[in-house]
Amino acid sequence: MRTVGFACTSAEDTLNPFHFDRRNPRPNDVVMEILYCGVCHSDLHWVRNDWGHTPYPAIPGHEIIGRVIETGPDVTRHKIGDIVAVGCMVDSCQNCDQCRKGEEQYCREGQKHPIGMNGVYGGIDVVDNTPNMGGYSKHLVVRQEFALKVPKGLDISKAAPLLCAGITTWSPLRTCQVGPGTRVAVIGLGGLGQMAVKLAVALGAEVTVISRSDKKQQDALAIGADKLLASSNDKAMQAAVNSFDLIIDTIPVEHDITPYLPLLDVDGTFSMVGQIGPLPTTTTLPLVYGRRRITGSLVGGIRETQELLNFCARKNILPDTKTVAMQDINDVFKELEKGDTHYRFVIDMSTLKAD
Repeated sequence: MRTVGFACTSAEDTLNPFHFDRRNPRPNDVVMEILYCGVCHSDLHWVRNDWGHTPYPAIPGHEIIGRVIETGPDVTRHKIGDIVAVGCMVDSCQNCDQCRKGEEQYCREGQKHPIGMNGVYGGIDVVDNTPNMGGYSKHLVVRQEFALKVPKGLDISKAAPLLCAGITTWSPLRTCQVGPGTRVAVIGLGGLGQMAVKLAVALGAEVTVISRSDKKQQDALAIGADKLLASSNDKAMQAAVNSFDLIIDTIPVEHDITPYLPLLDVDGTFSMVGQIGPLPTTTTLPLVYGRRRITGSLVGGIRETQELLNFCARKNILPDTKTVAMQDINDVFKELEKGDTHYRFVIDMSTLKAD
């Protein structure tokens, strides 16, 4: 089907209107009219080719809310008119050990793709081998298993970032079995950081925000954190040694993690969800002497993402967002590059005209 999106043709190019063809729907596909699409820092990395494997033309966007406008004859999960959501993945083999246990983001077949999973952008269609195009577009065709049900009561104009920022922080919280009595620290208070705080608080944890200064203390307390720890305050950092069971690091650029490792208690976990790429040299001393561990986490599976959406609907948890028009996306990217936004941008896709 013919549709329109916003694409760039090189790492130096701005995003501009781009007409292209979505695949014809297969028997188990749904066709969505995209209503809202979140803007993630990963979108900026992708169009700038920061990871070195962006195929052009490139259409980003992996936080998608839409309305079903067509279904294939084998579709049983959705019907025309349903509000559905699509996150970072659009397919997986469904047969490997990871897929069978609901961890499609670690699909063994998906690991053969450039981004490590069959992504809504950056992935390759498994039938016709064409590159997947993201959600900065008018329509999306997706396999029914990867279209999630949006619970009633969830504000669809704000919910899109749950499909990346939400699940990216939810997954390590669930993996580490965070609940009442768990001591969680969140490094950074951008889009991912805010979601990590809100979700950890809702799970009953004691939550601390770690930021370079105390400038964001009121912001942290306003979304439910118990306190803020300024990483530039050596005395406060020393006093916080052994204080946390889990630290979620949401910083999206290269940085030194060494100062944070001693803050973990014995058997504590340092989970990296922001930066993708090399780290400065660090030391194993705090790991060895505290049986601490460093891990990474890549979004979550379909079952876990649906769990997140349902949880957020029950608890009325939504990201802080700013709605923008599609034609303003290049200005939005400039603001993202400054790295100090306090909200997630969401594109109102009704502003993207078909002609």
